[in-house]
Amino acid sequence: MTSSFPEEVLEHVLSFLPSQTDRNAVSLVCKAWYEADRWCRKRIFVGNCYAVNPRILIRRFPEVKSVELKGKPHFADFNLVPEGWGAYAYPWILELGRAYPSLEEIRLKRMVVTDDSLKMVANSFNNFKVLVLSSCEGFSTHGLAAIAANCRNLRVLDLRECEVEDLSGHWLSHFPDSFTSLESLNMACLGSEVSFSALERLVARSPNLKTLKLSRTVPLEKLSTLLQRASQLVDFGTGAYSAEFRPDVYSSLADALSACKNLKSLSGFWDVTPAYLPVINTVCSQLTSLNLSYATTQSPDLTKIVSQCYNLQRLVVLDYIEDTGLKAVSISCKDLRELVVFPSDPFIGEVDVQLTEHGLVAVSQGCSKLHSILYFCRQMSNSALIQISKNRPNLTCFRLCIIEPRAPDYQTLEPLDTGFGSIVQNCKHLTRLSMSGLLTDRVFEYIGTYAKNLDMLSIAFAGDSDLGLHYVLSGCDRLRKLEIRDCPFGDKALLANASKLERMRSLWMSSCLVSFGACKLLGQKMPGLNVEVIDERENVNSIPEYAPVERVYIYRTVSGQRFDAPDFVRIMGKDKDDVYNLS
Repeated sequence: MTSSFPEEVLEHVLSFLPSQTDRNAVSLVCKAWYEADRWCRKRIFVGNCYAVNPRILIRRFPEVKSVELKGKPHFADFNLVPEGWGAYAYPWILELGRAYPSLEEIRLKRMVVTDDSLKMVANSFNNFKVLVLSSCEGFSTHGLAAIAANCRNLRVLDLRECEVEDLSGHWLSHFPDSFTSLESLNMACLGSEVSFSALERLVARSPNLKTLKLSRTVPLEKLSTLLQRASQLVDFGTGAYSAEFRPDVYSSLADALSACKNLKSLSGFWDVTPAYLPVINTVCSQLTSLNLSYATTQSPDLTKIVSQCYNLQRLVVLDYIEDTGLKAVSISCKDLRELVVFPSDPFIGEVDVQLTEHGLVAVSQGCSKLHSILYFCRQMSNSALIQISKNRPNLTCFRLCIIEPRAPDYQTLEPLDTGFGSIVQNCKHLTRLSMSGLLTDRVFEYIGTYAKNLDMLSIAFAGDSDLGLHYVLSGCDRLRKLEIRDCPFGDKALLANASKLERMRSLWMSSCLVSFGACKLLGQKMPGLNVEVIDERENVNSIPEYAPVERVYIYRTVSGQRFDAPDFVRIMGKDKDDVYNLS
């Protein structure tokens, strides 16, 4: 088949396909479309930094302006990936710097980013504009100072939940006095004090600044000064305040907030003195996003706030909101699309917080546009899950975490199979699912039968046998990421569905029943996969073939065995000679 479109027209048409999945599909139509996509693709997303070598990507796409990379498996967020496992950004940045001097954006998630990496970014790209680091580690404020000093066209510097070594609070002063292009600054994860005078000057000379998220060390009394210099803000994140109430500070902050007519998103208020919280009332009616996940404010105060947020689309709170607060959400926040409720203390048994399944049911009844839920609670019932699925068949993301593993339906003491079965059966567009509670193989039969659009599934402390894993792998046609921990799944289902793994991005299994011998066999059988055995108990090479491994991480790759695997990682079925040659 050949294309009948002129090359320029085809490239223009392809520019209207922002989805990388769609672009990948288009590139398979014919050689002409492949070449057009190759030359006009400007944005690249790599969901696993070891799935492809940077040189392969560079040869395929020579005109890239934006690169997004993910490193460690998602379960790294739960400290299940050992320190030193890998996901180093430096080799990627080195190659990107050589190939793409006009690169404008780098977005990294769960990767090790050193100061040398940041200095290379600062010195390699002549028109660099966007740096987003999410859940990254390994760098300090010295690296940030290099970015500030050298990236003269920087628009976005976004540090999301990163581990940053704070060597100096004066890194902000490295932005030159002529620097005026900043549109977004997120430094909420920093722990040490920053130079407020440098911050104030930076904000004052940034007329296009729309997002500002501050670290918890920026004091409350300084906020009004910043807001007065940036009344155009759309997204504002505050710091930590535990000082005694001062009427003058409250009044100044209320006036400054009320002047921010474009403000749509508000977050922060760490440990805020309850008397200060009503200052939010001045902007509640215009907010579309509210994140109070660090605020230890109790239910009555939270209820008053959410009752005034008539245009809210995203709400992130602690369980202090309780059922009464969520019922207020269901009445007042009719435009709500996403709800996240975190536990205030997940490590204690009984807490004096009245948050149950009733609050979630109420939101599902009252908020017809709700499509994404992440909910931590201490009890759940099948009847509640069935009701939620019927109230909100439009759900695309449902993540439920019951604090106590293997907790049954608290009303009947039965497994929660029918409840989650109802979720996957009624919510036809569900793409992401996380389950908890007492679950048998029956729930996985429901998932394999009905969850045909599922993209990502996370499972913990569930199932009876290999049959559960077999149901999922054989039934979920679009599944790309599967995460499993503490489940009785073993060799049989894994080997029987080996071909399915080549169509997925990755499979993570920890504390399961997969043997060392099965991992070796899978690695030999499927050369397109890296089968990584991760085991810190002893020398990985001395594990008996019949012994279960601590962790196994399986992912699709076109680059062969990675070159930076530590001693506690063995990649099965591949010799050292199979390492992709970087020279």
